[in-house]
Amino acid sequence: MSIEITMNPAKGFDDKAIYDSTEDAHVQVLDASSPSFGDSLDSSLEARVQAAVNHRKLNPRQVQLTSIAGAIGAALFVAIGSGVLSGPLCLLIAFVFWASVVYSVAQCQLEITSLFPYDGSFIRLAGRMVDPAFGVTAGWNHFFAQTSYVIFESTLINTLVQYWGYNESPAILITVSLLVYLALNVYRADLFGEAEFWLALGKVMMALGLVAYTFITMVGGNPLHDKFGFRHWKHPGPWVGDSASTRLESFVNAVNVAGFCIAGPEYISMIAGEAKDPRKTIPRAWRSIVPRLVTFFIGGALSVGILLPSNDETLTGGSGTYAGKSPYVISMTNLNIPVLPDIFNALLITSIVSAGNAYTFNASRSLHALALDSKAPKFLRRVNKKGVPYLAVITVMLLSCLSYLALGSTSAKVLNWILNFCTAASMMNWMIMSFTWIRFDRAMNVQGIDKDQYLPVRSRVQPYAGYWAFFWSAIFLWVQGYSVFLKGNWDVTTFVFNYGIIALAGGIGLGFKIFGRTPFHRSKDVDLTTDLDFFDALNDYYQQEKEDNQPKNVKDKIMAKLF
Repeated sequence: MSIEITMNPAKGFDDKAIYDSTEDAHVQVLDASSPSFGDSLDSSLEARVQAAVNHRKLNPRQVQLTSIAGAIGAALFVAIGSGVLSGPLCLLIAFVFWASVVYSVAQCQLEITSLFPYDGSFIRLAGRMVDPAFGVTAGWNHFFAQTSYVIFESTLINTLVQYWGYNESPAILITVSLLVYLALNVYRADLFGEAEFWLALGKVMMALGLVAYTFITMVGGNPLHDKFGFRHWKHPGPWVGDSASTRLESFVNAVNVAGFCIAGPEYISMIAGEAKDPRKTIPRAWRSIVPRLVTFFIGGALSVGILLPSNDETLTGGSGTYAGKSPYVISMTNLNIPVLPDIFNALLITSIVSAGNAYTFNASRSLHALALDSKAPKFLRRVNKKGVPYLAVITVMLLSCLSYLALGSTSAKVLNWILNFCTAASMMNWMIMSFTWIRFDRAMNVQGIDKDQYLPVRSRVQPYAGYWAFFWSAIFLWVQGYSVFLKGNWDVTTFVFNYGIIALAGGIGLGFKIFGRTPFHRSKDVDLTTDLDFFDALNDYYQQEKEDNQPKNVKDKIMAKLF
């Protein structure tokens, strides 16, 4: 089937927005290579399906690795060292605890994004299931967070190359980073997806390699032949603190580190609108989150707690470079291992490029989703011939030029402020995502919907997972900046970056609520039917295409099995 489309450029190339009105689009069906499929649909629905197929460029392997790319950043390899200061057992328990929260968020999103795989899925569904103003808060919160991450990554690369003695102007590498992110995101989604596939594959190998490094060195495979095993769990001890209150502080610190290091649910949700065969691809991406949490995050927390004691001098006293703060680099130095720290630093740079690429994608798609729902300027709806919201991408890049403000001697402090800002925003994201599911589930119950018939896939541990994720995300959204209130730690700027996102995104949503007089959707009034016929038809299209295009060689069969 091929079609010719002419449309109002002010409208976004979105599954929902396209073809909603004959005033906005004119579609001419030129031929139908799948008559049996086309005969079962009216022409407007068939045109919407074909437009969506043209728009959805990310294949299953790209979606799977992109979801990993967004989840694994420099924090897992470097910032995790701050958690070691709480003690190895404390850090491990904190990661297991927070992984349960992220897993619960994933269970919530599994059901709702598989049913409605929109562009900017969790943002738009927050407005649809709860209140339009709630969707505004979700969208702007995610946009501010992701743009801040882009700024962080483009600034961070300078501190990494300083490990090798680089002392040129930081503006050079910042400019190069931003141009790379722009080039990978502004033209076509599958170019972004292909770049992320290979970069993410490198991060996966790096994470697995560091776990293997931990095991080899702890049993004596190091230049010192030191079989240190779990020595650091005994001395200085598994949990830092000599009283209940100080041990609690250690745990809260470790949970904050886990909250910053563990990511993922929002990235799968954001790419749902650009995935091929979403009702198959998206559930598989969600279900892969358990091995990802266990292998990369819990495995990483266990590894760094084995490698370093909580009182390591470099951890407590600081390091001259960002890479030098990594518990892995510190352990390599302590064990007199040559060359490996340089290899690690080089791989860390590829991790930064991958993460910045993913954040640019997410920031632009959240801005585009807001524009599609008339919650951001209409010009941001515009897309190119490949369906990419290029003006949203360019806007993100222009805002990311704030990276140049961190060129002075206080750049390290600026990076810490951004980290605090992004940690709070992530917790707000997860609170929003879980509450959206709670309202969605309540609406199904009140409207008497048979979930087994209605939902393409069912999630696990519900409704407990939804309430677990919402409760702890809401608690730690307020607790994450606790240290600023400790005696002698008060700092206005730190307080603003820890809690400013609540006022900023929440204030925008509240203003939209007051001036737009948006309704809070009662359970019996929540719209659970709009676009279901479209997504069902889209699913039918992909199922027929799958039957017509079965893997023909060994490579294709392996890829189909893996992804």
